[in-house]
Amino acid sequence: MSGVWRYARDSGYTSRQSLVGFTVAAADGVIGHVDRQQDQPGMQHLVVDTGVWVFGKSILIPAGAVTAIDTEARTVKVTPTREEIKAAPRFTADSETADHRYLTAVGNHYLSLRRPLAP
Repeated sequence: MSGVWRYARDSGYTSRQSLVGFTVAAADGVIGHVDRQQDQPGMQHLVVDTGVWVFGKSILIPAGAVTAIDTEARTVKVTPTREEIKAAPRFTADSETADHRYLTAVGNHYLSLRRPLAP
């Protein structure tokens, strides 16, 4: 499951790059902006402020869901759709980023969304 917690090599992410303030776009539209990020190897993730989209809540997105980072446009693209992201285990407090059960549930959710490769 560790792959879900690190950026793909072709995502455009560079070590210790700050993505705070970048707009996050799902497969079907903007979901918010990066409020905080964790860059610890094996636990990389973004905390995204969704504004009014999910009633002003923040969501946690594992780095493995990031497909592209455009530093000029200040955008982060993620594979899941808005509904798939909304269905992820709810993020309520920063302390959850250290809760093994919560992180396992989030990781399993995003792993279940991986699209099969075309034959």
